[in-house]
Amino acid sequence: MSPAPLRLRISRWLHCQWRITGWFAVLLFPISLLVRALLACRPRAGTGRGACRAPVPVVVVGNLFIGGTGKTPVVMAVVEALASQGYRPGVISRGYGVRIDAKARVGQGKLDAHIFGDEPTLIALKTGCAVAVHPRRRLAIAALLRSRPDIDVIVSDDGLQHQDLARDVEIIVQDDRGVGNGLLLPAGPLREPATRLATVDVVVTQIGPDSPSVVPHRAPPDQRPLRVVMQLQLLSARHLQTGEVLPLADFVTRLGHEPFAAAAGIGVPERFFRSLRQAGLHPATELALQDHAAIDRTTFAALTERRIVVTAKDAVKCQQLDDARIWAIDAHAGLSVSDFAQWLAHRIAQTRLKLR
Repeated sequence: MSPAPLRLRISRWLHCQWRITGWFAVLLFPISLLVRALLACRPRAGTGRGACRAPVPVVVVGNLFIGGTGKTPVVMAVVEALASQGYRPGVISRGYGVRIDAKARVGQGKLDAHIFGDEPTLIALKTGCAVAVHPRRRLAIAALLRSRPDIDVIVSDDGLQHQDLARDVEIIVQDDRGVGNGLLLPAGPLREPATRLATVDVVVTQIGPDSPSVVPHRAPPDQRPLRVVMQLQLLSARHLQTGEVLPLADFVTRLGHEPFAAAAGIGVPERFFRSLRQAGLHPATELALQDHAAIDRTTFAALTERRIVVTAKDAVKCQQLDDARIWAIDAHAGLSVSDFAQWLAHRIAQTRLKLR
């Protein structure tokens, strides 16, 4: 068994244990109590004396549940919402999966995932905004604003628990697993107590493709946190080698009954496979990869199908493969709050007044 499948199996086993209060949770509960005590001794992230206060408003998109819950689609939706309201957003990220030295990296447009990381590369490609990556968010902010002084709001991809990052709007993203068994690591899946949900500005819950369709509604004026439901909608298939884009229905027609493979290196690969089946695409082979997994020529070598569909996040790591079989499935984040862009712009406007 190769290391990657072994890590994936361990991850799946842990997530199964974290949904229940079984022997595993009971065994590790004393350590979780210690973690809770240590967290209680610290100020809430971003509120301590040493926290970096950016000269522009900062929106943090993060999660409590360890692993993938759908942060990247929410970050892109936030960036697009702000841009639609006349703001010039930029994005900072840790750059997970790549080695970064003392200097932050800044880029825009089509970037190299091996240099910036898969999620920042995807965000830059899809939104067109500038991104800066560094584990120390204050260095990323400084580099981003030096490179693009016109940026008037910063969106942090992750960083909810980053002590040094002061923030003005906090968004937590969760999925249908909620808070699992409600316990802190390692007995449960949570980085912070579940009570943290009540202290943020927005809670976005991603639901599956087989859930009822999201019905848009207007944001309640005084609700805090604002509760938003997100449902990813598969829109099109993009051939990586030629750039050809087909509406998903046309791609389904082109495939016909031809067997194809699907691969996903995201937090919950099964969610992508389930979305494909819901859209009428039934893979003959499903290749689940570790989240942020490196992709090279050997990754798909054993697949015999003539076509391989991958997530947009994985596609940015496949550009150099020159494999004519690969198609990327592009999706859009549908939000239940129809005036989310206006609501967010209002919150940012209030923050800007305080910063003057």
